[in-house]
Parts: sequence; structure tokens; C-alpha cells
Amino acid sequence: MIPALNSYLHQHKSLSIPGIGTIYIERTPARSDFTNKQILPPGYHYRFDPFFDTPEKQFFSFLAKKKNVADYEAMQWYNDWAYEISAKLKTDSLVFWEGVGALKKNDSGDIFFETIAPIDAFLQPVPATRIIRTNTSHTMLVGDKELTNLQMSGYLHDNDKQP
Repeated sequence: MIPALNSYLHQHKSLSIPGIGTIYIERTPARSDFTNKQILPPGYHYRFDPFFDTPEKQFFSFLAKKKNVADYEAMQWYNDWAYEISAKLKTDSLVFWEGVGALKKNDSGDIFFETIAPIDAFLQPVPATRIIRTNTSHTMLVGDKELTNLQMSGYLHDNDKQP
């Protein structure tokens, strides 16, 4: 069961558990690291939303195909699994999900999700060196005229000399 759920979660970037919430996989964009002269790769992390907990219909088709059962059997089986998780949370207040994290319940009854490890994207940082090209020319639009940057710097330099 868990491998099929992990597969769906990683392919579709979200998995809703009835009565508990939804686990999302979100992408964090690439970041620049100027001190080490590199661009760090994008990453992925889990996010838990306790308010939205309705699975999509395509999820049950996916699960039925993975388990070689009918859609209604997959739906029943998944809802039973979700009920077991909910019951475990009520008694133990901690449910470990292999490869993803742990669901916890606090004293006030709120459910939280804690990641065990970051999602491996197998991407490496890329070297980034600043290149400054002096005396190069490029065109730009100034008002309705197209001028080069050298023409504009000459024009601005002449205006600075006038009183």
C-alpha cells in the first residue's frame, strides 16, 4: 500500500487522506550563492494542509490499476486505510509513513506533519561567475528612438557638462 501511495504522491505532487488532510510536494526555486560563486539547484519539500482532505477521482483509478482491483474496491480499501491511520492517531498520537514523514496529533487534537528527510532531486550546484564586458554595444529604446548604449552614455555625459 505505502509504495503505491508514495508513487502517486511523487508523480502527482499531492495526496489527500480523508479525515486527516493533504500532503503536497512543493518546489523551491533555484537560489544564487554569491559568496561561493554558484547557483544552487531547485529543491522539493513536503507541505501538509489539514483542511483539504478529499482525494481526486483519478487517484482511485491509479490505485485500482496498481492493485489490480476495481475502482470501488480501491476506494473502499483506501478509505479503510485512512480510517486506520485516523484511529492510530487518536490512540498513539504518532503515525510513521515510511519514506515521507510522520503524522502527529497534539494535545488539542490538531494533526501535524513532520518530514523525516528532504526529497532528493539529485541536482548539483552550477558555477556562476560574473562577466563584465566593457565597451560593448547594444541597442535600447529611448522614447521612440532606437539608440545604442554608447550613444546614450555620450548624450548623458554631454548633458552633465552643460550648466
